[in-house]
Amino acid sequence: MASQVAYYTAEGLKKLKEELHQLKTVERPKISAQIAEARDKGDLSENAEYDAAKEAQGLLEARIAKMEDLVANARLVDESQLDNSKVFILSKVKIKNLNNNAVLEYTLVAENEANLAEKKISVDSPIGKGLLGKKVGDVAEVQVPAGKLKLEIIDINR
Repeated sequence: MASQVAYYTAEGLKKLKEELHQLKTVERPKISAQIAEARDKGDLSENAEYDAAKEAQGLLEARIAKMEDLVANARLVDESQLDNSKVFILSKVKIKNLNNNAVLEYTLVAENEANLAEKKISVDSPIGKGLLGKKVGDVAEVQVPAGKLKLEIIDINR
């Protein structure tokens, strides 16, 4: 399975590795114990607990494989190499929505690190894509499900 390279902040990559470690060291042994317990109950052909535990194991193993693939293809973003005059990944961008004059501030991050509650939006989102490469004073026209937004870049920080 060929995977795309994904860029992460140090914090985002650490969280990804911690979750993978949790799945391998805690969840995997827990499911193995459930399978062993269900197997001890007798006839496997009519054992719903055994079937459920085996299905859960399959789902867990698929999730572990996907996460291992993500970690293998993860690249750490070197913030010192980023151009501060344009919007890129890890830019903290202050924008003004010209449709309603609301001023918002977001940090552009990799898709897996996006969290609207923390004001982190994905560079792959419509707004993120629209802002990439723009400079202070530029206006980005972004098509979102609710319609077209006109966003003026007010400030860019790291």
